[in-house]
Amino acid sequence: MKPFVLLATRDHDKAARDEYESVRQHAGLAPDELVHIRVESGPLTGLRLDDYSGVLLGGSPFNISDAVKSDLQLRVESDIRAVVDEIVDADFPFLGMCYGIGTVTVHLGGTVDRTYGEGLGAIEVTLTEAAASDPVLQGLPEKFQAFVGHKEACNSAPPGVTLLGTGEACPVQMYRHGDNVYVTQFHPELDVDALEQRMSIYRNAGYFHPDDFDILIGMARASGVEHPYRLLRNFVTTYARD
Repeated sequence: MKPFVLLATRDHDKAARDEYESVRQHAGLAPDELVHIRVESGPLTGLRLDDYSGVLLGGSPFNISDAVKSDLQLRVESDIRAVVDEIVDADFPFLGMCYGIGTVTVHLGGTVDRTYGEGLGAIEVTLTEAAASDPVLQGLPEKFQAFVGHKEACNSAPPGVTLLGTGEACPVQMYRHGDNVYVTQFHPELDVDALEQRMSIYRNAGYFHPDDFDILIGMARASGVEHPYRLLRNFVTTYARD
């Protein structure tokens, strides 16, 4: 099988390692079946899509709607944008999680802003009628809990996409462009333990009040998040190729 590749932009070593392991384990991939490329560590050059079964893009400390951006953020955005342009144009298998939905939305001419940001925690995702026949969502219930935590979101579904999942506070939780390009606002890779690890790292990053850490972890453990991981396994099963 050709490996999958996870593009990461987290500039914290532990956060990057934890994200990779969470994606790999829930996707059911061996270490040699998921290549880890940390885009923030150096220019993203020489990536050949044909070398991979599919591309995944993880979350990010960066926000597309940031008013002020460092040179590193501008370089990372440029590198990711170039790859996403190629992926969307080729309709290549892609799953963008949180940061990915903003990147693809901008490519498609949509708006990403702070209107529908969500604090860190579990929310209810409702699948649309179109999701019922989608292979990446097979086996997921019509409504399920998933973890979110984002300062920005797409203001509305961009033109030409198939809306697959909605939420109350943030209406666009998942969509597909073409046949093979998927993006989610929620984090399908996060279970409670992974969420706690990430919260510890980003405790003072503005996603939640630091004093609420224990309360939020308690709520997360009682949330019943157990279904989103199926999405990762389905993505791998659907697109694995020799």
